[in-house]
Amino acid sequence: MHSPVTSFLLSGLLWLLPATVCAPADVIHLKNGRTIWADRVHENGAHLEYDIGDDSYAIPRSVVERVEAGGIPPERTASGESSNNKDPHVVPAFAPVEHLANESALTEKIVHEGRVDADALMALEHEGDTRKTAAGYFIAGKFEFEHGNFSKARSYFEIGLRFDSQNPTILNYYAALLVRTGNAGEALPYAERAVRIAPNSPDALDVLGYAQFAADHNRDAIQSWKRSLQLRPSGTVQQLLAKAEREASAENDYSQRESSHFTLRYEGKQTPESLRSELVATLESEYDDLVRELGIAPRSSIAVVLYTGQAFFDVTQSPSWVGAVNDGKLRIPVEGLTTVTPELARVLKHELAHSFINQLSGGRCPQWLNEGLAQVVEPKSVSSRGRRLAQLFQSQHEIPFNALEGGFMRFSGVEALLAYDESLAAVEYIRDTYGMSDLQRILERLGQGNSSEAALRATIHSGYGQLESEVAKYLVNKYGD
Repeated sequence: MHSPVTSFLLSGLLWLLPATVCAPADVIHLKNGRTIWADRVHENGAHLEYDIGDDSYAIPRSVVERVEAGGIPPERTASGESSNNKDPHVVPAFAPVEHLANESALTEKIVHEGRVDADALMALEHEGDTRKTAAGYFIAGKFEFEHGNFSKARSYFEIGLRFDSQNPTILNYYAALLVRTGNAGEALPYAERAVRIAPNSPDALDVLGYAQFAADHNRDAIQSWKRSLQLRPSGTVQQLLAKAEREASAENDYSQRESSHFTLRYEGKQTPESLRSELVATLESEYDDLVRELGIAPRSSIAVVLYTGQAFFDVTQSPSWVGAVNDGKLRIPVEGLTTVTPELARVLKHELAHSFINQLSGGRCPQWLNEGLAQVVEPKSVSSRGRRLAQLFQSQHEIPFNALEGGFMRFSGVEALLAYDESLAAVEYIRDTYGMSDLQRILERLGQGNSSEAALRATIHSGYGQLESEVAKYLVNKYGD
């Protein structure tokens, strides 16, 4: 998303795994009113250090108001922020909930000590029971998927399907994984096969709708989700259906044209042909630029929707300060425009960059890195507000980076401006200190299943706490008095 001063990626269909029982946790109350739920908290000099799962973070003690122990945390994002801080309009996604008949008994053999036992999988193959072997590889794939190791998960699911190609549960998870990693078109035939095999399975219909929506087949997705809701009520599916229906209603009379890498939809009477042609040419040129800059290209055609009037806000449910959105489709308001202005060209490149970043990171890029990198390639610099930002870091009034892993739409306009500036400053620091190649390596590690903290440490050898200190020094040296 982009406005005259900020940009944002609506991450689209988030992949939420089934909820687990939460253990007592510590809650860190920040002076800016935000909260962080952590497994463990301890002081270390001027910093407060805390753990969330396998990751450790640090923030300046001066930004913390108090710490309370023994609470039961709400559902959390990877950074430990309460789900209450998520963008209220972001459509949730889901994981299939159906299981294989022998899954529970096999799980203990296949997964133990926190990893998949490759020897156990080989032993299953040697038994010669193809369905049992397929179940074993499904369990391995499901384990890796739930831990964010998408490449391994895909390999296990594919082997499972070689042993049992008609298993709807394996097909559902495989299709869902393909959508999650930006391969919706590839997912469709697997989701469709699952529904043919199990036509009364809500799971199969849910995943089919998920694939259809991501592949820009909105009306098909609406029908799939309506059928699913007749079989099994679901608040999550109802939200997905509402989003698809809003989009279908707003774009009912839209026309469509295609280019090498884009599918453009627009109101024919409201958008002049000269603007559409110029816009497509700009997008194609920027696409080529991003391929050179980031070394990767999205695997399928990118949908671009042009809105006039109120339709943009009706569909995206965005706050008023938002100027464009990429939620898997580039949604661009063009009210009153007759040509591609320099500002619109920057908006287009920013939003397009999100598609490349998501492809490289497997959809697992934290928001600050996603937004910072998208701003850098516009290109944009923090220089005009560098001095003020340096002062904020010096006085420790910045938003902690781990609190910027989730979406920014929950912020007010002023908070969003700071969030985007911090994101841009962090990416500028990494680029200027380590180079674009290390930014690409961070994204690649995220795509391999690394957490944000682990990806940073493996490339620039800094966790969040040290990154904040280094960005502060960078800003002071470059823009301070």
